[in-house]
Amino acid sequence: MSTDRTRPAGRHDQNGPRSVPPQRSRRQQPHRPQRPHQWFAERLLAVLSGQRPVHWMLGHTIGEAYDQLAELAPSTPLGASRGSRPVLRHCRGAQPATGVVEAFASIAAGDRIRAMAFRLEQGPDQRWRCAAVELGGERLTAGAPGPR
Repeated sequence: MSTDRTRPAGRHDQNGPRSVPPQRSRRQQPHRPQRPHQWFAERLLAVLSGQRPVHWMLGHTIGEAYDQLAELAPSTPLGASRGSRPVLRHCRGAQPATGVVEAFASIAAGDRIRAMAFRLEQGPDQRWRCAAVELGGERLTAGAPGPR
């Protein structure tokens, strides 16, 4: 048995402890919770792409937002394009007042990029709810009139 206390018993190489500090892996980094507008963008994308039913947003909307979703969702405006599933590219939010977030997101599906804007309001129970949704980013074709 070795009397050398710097390496485990049975180890016979001459390498000592490494002098390079270990890199932090992703698992060791603290989990950063998703912001409300990012969470809502994912949920709205799921509904407007036909992956989830509209009633999935019932407790997460207020005012006319649910009616807007119910009107938009049947046509799956953010649905798959040429077999590619829509993906949330970017989502940013601004807080114009306490308890209000106005956000926008870009969604890619195949060669199409769509824009989505929505407003979140925080209720007295501290829960965020979607108050309005708008879609844009219609593809322009030569000779066709522009978006409204």
